[in-house]
Amino acid sequence: MTFLDGRVLPGVGDITREAVDAVVNAANSTLLGGGGVDGAIHYAGGPSILEECREIRRTRYPGGLPTGEAVITTAGLLPARHVIHTVGPIYGREGGREAELLAAAYRNSLALAAAHALESVAFPSISTGAYGYPREEAAAVASRAIAEFLNGDETVREVRLVFFSKGDMNVFLRNHQFDS
Repeated sequence: MTFLDGRVLPGVGDITREAVDAVVNAANSTLLGGGGVDGAIHYAGGPSILEECREIRRTRYPGGLPTGEAVITTAGLLPARHVIHTVGPIYGREGGREAELLAAAYRNSLALAAAHALESVAFPSISTGAYGYPREEAAAVASRAIAEFLNGDETVREVRLVFFSKGDMNVFLRNHQFDS
């Protein structure tokens, strides 16, 4: 099953094994690694990702990457060429701005990919793990943000939505808001 004329492909897998121009890391604001997807990407990609993240913290975001923003690094040992790090919202801690910030994380990641002429991007389900964003709500927000961006951009040709489990993917498939 695909969406938006085959440009969006949901599937189940290990995001660290995606051979794309960029994988998106559901990072925390420190950019220094963590658990879940963040830890897996740093572990599989090796120390060069962390070195670049430290430099970004030192030079651009000394207080941490703000929620909804995105930065790009090389991918180290990953099969992807780059890692786009974005910080999703912690559900219930953003004063009702959770949907706005989650959409921004997706849009800003895609904008960064387009700015670097990257054609293929793989996303995890941002904020639905330790950050507690309800999967049903996240599916609607993410699909609207992706569709809005892709409808106005031709650079990014393929967006893979890589889910940790078939159950997570099925929740997305029942709750997405892609038109086609």
